[in-house]
Amino acid sequence: MHLDRVEVSLSYKKYAGKKRLFLLGLIALTLSAFMLSLSVGVSGMTVSQVIRGLLGLSEGRESLILWNIRLPQAIAAVVAGAGLSLSGVAMQAILRNPLGSPFTLGFSHAGAFGAALTVMLIGNLSERAPYWLLSFGPGIVAIGAFCFCMVATAVILAISATRGAAPETMVLCGVALGSLFTAGTMFLQYFADDVQLAAIVFWTFGDLARADWQDLAVMTAVLLPAGGYFFLRRWDFNAVEAGDETARGLGVDVSRLRLRGLVISALIVSITVSYLGVIGFVGLVCPHAIRRMIGDDYRYLVPASAVAGALLLLLADTAARQILSPHVLPVAVLTSFLGAPAFLWLLLRGGK
Repeated sequence: MHLDRVEVSLSYKKYAGKKRLFLLGLIALTLSAFMLSLSVGVSGMTVSQVIRGLLGLSEGRESLILWNIRLPQAIAAVVAGAGLSLSGVAMQAILRNPLGSPFTLGFSHAGAFGAALTVMLIGNLSERAPYWLLSFGPGIVAIGAFCFCMVATAVILAISATRGAAPETMVLCGVALGSLFTAGTMFLQYFADDVQLAAIVFWTFGDLARADWQDLAVMTAVLLPAGGYFFLRRWDFNAVEAGDETARGLGVDVSRLRLRGLVISALIVSITVSYLGVIGFVGLVCPHAIRRMIGDDYRYLVPASAVAGALLLLLADTAARQILSPHVLPVAVLTSFLGAPAFLWLLLRGGK
């Protein structure tokens, strides 16, 4: 009996050690991608020049480019990628559905519609809309995006409550809401004037280059507590994975966990949409890819998915700057082009 316990203990340590080693390797890759992102661009820099700039040992043009353009853009990729991937893995956990993500549940489209509607309302109320938007717009637009993300959340929860809160029902509702809010955004664009149309396209187009230090401070202030909540609920996610009844038997309030998880995910998505625009497939592909590699244990899946999201968006942004150099391709275009075939490949590989 004692030997059996020792064998089980050693087996578990080996299992946990592999997961931790994988997570450390993923963090190392992300740090390397971060340095690569800082060194790649029209104005090329070596890694040594980047390090000198980060340490404050260089001045002039290189320092300005590093601190005012590349560093905010790279940090935005880390924050947005981690946030969207966390939202995706949390939705997949609480809905027990592999198709759960900010995109498939309609949160991204609802946030985009809220941002577009807010831009139009501001434009109608103020003749100085373009200057006002550039100075103070993100905060107001974030509120509009969050309100409509909450509308999408309320509709999904209300419909699912009448149908027994089936995870499949929530996903189907999200798909329908995504189509509805996409049609609403196109409706607003059709009736917008030139200035409003340009502002709507600016706010809904997924691009990391628009982020500045003030935007990053707000995004990080939202992501850190939201990510902390999901990290602390890893055990609850494991319990829900076994079924709602099993989770309730283990003391998990499934309804409260589902509601809070959706609200926090909506908050992350609304902040990302209002500051950076709609960036698709990150919250869907990253959790799936990590799940194929390390399994369904949310103790490791949650942090690994966050790191993988940051890594994916860093690599996508770096590639987007090089494909059409010296022109910069918006990162959302690249993630959509690469995300769809990558997700299909993951599904086919999983099926085999």
